[in-house]
Amino acid sequence: MIPLPVIFPELVLIAAASLLFLIGVSPRVAARRVTPMIALLALVFVFAYQLHGGSSEGADRGMVDPTGTFRIDELAQYIKLISAGVGAFFVLLSWPTNRQQTANSALSFGHEAGEFFALLLLSIAGIFVVAGANDIILLFLGVELASIPTYIMVSVSRPLPVAQEAGVKYFFLGAMAAAIMLFGFSYLYGTTGETNISQIAMSFSATMRHSYSPIEFTPWQMLAAIMIIAGLAFKMAVVPLHFYAADVYQGAATPVTALLSFVPKTSGFVALIKVLYAFGGGTFQLPGTLVKLIWVLAVLTMTVGNVLGLLQSNVKRVLAYSSVAHSGYMLTGITAMISAKFGEGDVQQKALAGVLFYLAAYGIMNAGAFGVLMLLPARATRRYGEPVLAPSEDLPPPCAETYEDLAGTGRRHVVLGLAMAVSCFSLIGLPLTVGFFAKFYLIGPMLMSHNYWLAIIVVINAVIGAVYYLKIVATMFLRPEPATSLVPEATSRSANAAPTPADHAFPIGVAVALSTVATLLFGIVFPLTQELSSRAHIAATPSLPAIEATPTASISQNLPIDSLAP
Repeated sequence: MIPLPVIFPELVLIAAASLLFLIGVSPRVAARRVTPMIALLALVFVFAYQLHGGSSEGADRGMVDPTGTFRIDELAQYIKLISAGVGAFFVLLSWPTNRQQTANSALSFGHEAGEFFALLLLSIAGIFVVAGANDIILLFLGVELASIPTYIMVSVSRPLPVAQEAGVKYFFLGAMAAAIMLFGFSYLYGTTGETNISQIAMSFSATMRHSYSPIEFTPWQMLAAIMIIAGLAFKMAVVPLHFYAADVYQGAATPVTALLSFVPKTSGFVALIKVLYAFGGGTFQLPGTLVKLIWVLAVLTMTVGNVLGLLQSNVKRVLAYSSVAHSGYMLTGITAMISAKFGEGDVQQKALAGVLFYLAAYGIMNAGAFGVLMLLPARATRRYGEPVLAPSEDLPPPCAETYEDLAGTGRRHVVLGLAMAVSCFSLIGLPLTVGFFAKFYLIGPMLMSHNYWLAIIVVINAVIGAVYYLKIVATMFLRPEPATSLVPEATSRSANAAPTPADHAFPIGVAVALSTVATLLFGIVFPLTQELSSRAHIAATPSLPAIEATPTASISQNLPIDSLAP
């Protein structure tokens, strides 16, 4: 049995999710009104628990449960901390209100609020499981636990065919990716005879030459590595398995789109880090073929994402391809990490820390951009891409999605315009924002590992991405407002009413405010930036439990990266 301290945060989220499922079957709307508060309290509690050390003693010891399948280390602590914090943003963005008086079209209290927030907590719990998994079976289950609830959330997020289409497309492609990943795991087990990640790493470490460089993988090992990377590429929206992103992001309700940009991506990157650590025998030293593969994927992903982002007219599709591009940026950190020579443990640690810092920064700054879209209603010329004929009692008023919806809104609603500007500037990587340090901590290790061309390509792509981010800001502040009116948000509101933010959207406003303030504080107040960076650096120091000769015994101890050499 796994000791309670090892899985305490996971149990909190699963218990809260179970309670929300029970509340969801209640016929009383009043009972379901507490569901977002329960979800928020659960995430805030877990965030505070992790912020103040969580199972710090277990982390110091590299605590492993008796079966060796689950462990607490600094990486797991860090991922749980940022996931709980960013997850609280998603709860605020998804907060149900009167559908006829808000731009939040995710759900209503009267129908699926309990189930929606239960699925959200389960998805965050999936990231927790991935972070603590020390077994490839549990790792796979964690990745799927983070993903499967999102399939349902996409479909139920809007009562429209476009949402159901997006959900079905996302589900079937996700099932294909899961099958590919499981296929790779089966070959990894077949070539090592182990499912425990620590023992797999020790198995690969035992095959290293005295020159401390990994031997070339056997064809079956290489097949396993490629299939696992391909399966995880879908979760991370990495080229060529990125093609679902734009359609799914556009079809889902905006708060669900915000969640999709972080949760599957985080679980995928954490799983990839663990898998590469195992393949490298605990050193992140991989065959040149895999290093080149990751290099090519990084370049293609950020380039394709940025170029396609330039061609979009729907802002949610722009942010979808932006998410693809940011996956490419994070892959450049992975490339710097695995291309560092043996003995350059400091470079590997800085590269991994840069990826972990980027995950936190992206979650913080991206939530603000989606929140602003939710607070601005769409124009009356369209409803989800179709002409609007009359107000509808059945369908919620849509929030802003196109550049036309945003035209002139920055001058009328200066605060929202400035919040969007801060988010976009941070996504570009401009100074005085957390996004600047995110890119800075990635480019440094690239130069240290002699990936000069990769660093140059990152800078070029950042310039390309700046075009569509600045276009969003320019549209809000410089373009005149179209003559068309907004979608009527209630029968009492005139069809020619002036553009106003959604009524009763206080939780969304709180999320936007927190995201904007955090984006600026982590970019301006250097002690806060240093605190987050320090946590990322500590989390980037891998540790492997020493495996005794007897297969049933495992003793946990922290080992530096270079100490695993034979």
